[in-house]
Amino acid sequence: MIQLDIFSDPICPWCYIGKAHLDRALQDYPDHPFQIRWLPFMLNPDMPAAGMGRRDYLEQKFGGKDGAIQAYMPVHGAAEQAGLPMHLDAIEKTPSTVNAHRLIHWAEIEGRQTAVVSALFRAYFVEGRDIGDTEVLADVADAQGMDASLILRLLASDEDRREIVERDAAARGMGVNSVPTFIIAGRHAVPGAQPPELWRRVIDELRAGANPAA
Repeated sequence: MIQLDIFSDPICPWCYIGKAHLDRALQDYPDHPFQIRWLPFMLNPDMPAAGMGRRDYLEQKFGGKDGAIQAYMPVHGAAEQAGLPMHLDAIEKTPSTVNAHRLIHWAEIEGRQTAVVSALFRAYFVEGRDIGDTEVLADVADAQGMDASLILRLLASDEDRREIVERDAAARGMGVNSVPTFIIAGRHAVPGAQPPELWRRVIDELRAGANPAA
């Protein structure tokens, strides 16, 4: 198997779209060579633990309502082209994603990481849920076969919080400055929400015996 590490944030729309593109390619290759691991990158590492109102966040980040609209027009277009539901109007709060990344980390231990990542994207972008809320995270975990009561206890502690912050900082230190960023075999970086065609080509080359770093 070939390691495919994906730096991502569950509130990143391009990560949601990029995962859909990758999934579409992988559906055509049930024997694909990838072992997938999701790694933390926080779009807003300094976000208050309680998050902030979505409107205030967008206007601060993009310099006002018009800037926010312009920034999200390509997102809407790309999601529509990918056939993805995306209900941005339903999102009331932009959360801190430290706890969501902690859940993703624990899901890896249980072999449920990709399923939990998918559920977090769906909760945020389709259902408009606050994935910074511990009850929401526990509900997501429960729906994916994890122990919700255990997740609540872990979230109430500082378990693995420092590790997530340090992993985020390490990603920036190695040059990751946007997400999604895909790292193939620990050597070759593929940034952005790449189309399914690119992933099909990569898989074909890997199956033909090409060097993953080529």
